[in-house]
Amino acid sequence: MPDPTPPTHLTPSDLGQKSYWDTAYTTERTNFASNADDVGTIWFSDAGAEERMLGFLEDLSDEGQLQKEASEGDDDAESSLATRFLDLGTGNGHLLFALREDGWEGEMVGVDYSAESVKLAESIRDTKAEGYEDIKVYEWDILGQEPVAWLGYGFDVVLDKGTFDAICLSQDTDAQGRRICEGYRERVEPLIKNGGRFLITSCNWTEEELRAWFDGGKLEFAGKVKYPSFTFGGKTGSSVVTLCFEKKG
Repeated sequence: MPDPTPPTHLTPSDLGQKSYWDTAYTTERTNFASNADDVGTIWFSDAGAEERMLGFLEDLSDEGQLQKEASEGDDDAESSLATRFLDLGTGNGHLLFALREDGWEGEMVGVDYSAESVKLAESIRDTKAEGYEDIKVYEWDILGQEPVAWLGYGFDVVLDKGTFDAICLSQDTDAQGRRICEGYRERVEPLIKNGGRFLITSCNWTEEELRAWFDGGKLEFAGKVKYPSFTFGGKTGSSVVTLCFEKKG
């Protein structure tokens, strides 16, 4: 069982502020407008996190737990649909585009609280060939707004690649006086359909700490992505952690 005590908070930094990301994505939009090959930062690329997340999802597909393509001749309309993805803090949308490139045909939605991020992701999407135009990107703050029509019946897979890390660097507090990261799990849970998955990648938290944040409530630890490990000071770990949680029900 995970430790029920929440980990110690991170020291706040500029990366936890919306103004930082608005400025960063404004710069990336300008760079992309000048050079279409410059799509901006791909987070955790040094660790190959995106490729490892894709491999983990591919394994779930091979096991029949996720569906890359819509199936025909199924009386249950919902079960015949291809896996539906939501990317939290989508940034430049690169993870969703990589999923489509990898053959995932289901509905894909990216959300970000930075309007500049949304404009960048849309600009990149619109330069791509056929097959990407149905990827939707919306300006939306998970901690401050309720989901709207795009939620539908919930998502099969909700993705987080560094978004929780950034939220944990914010010094802002909620109405209960908590650091806003403490309310993240309860905001994520309703976005996932029963039996769906939450796949989160972090460079600021260990496996044990991430489990303390998310393993509980309606989420249950369901696996992890393997990364090369290192040993330092008698402890073994990796610089990036990706865990999968399943929503009960």
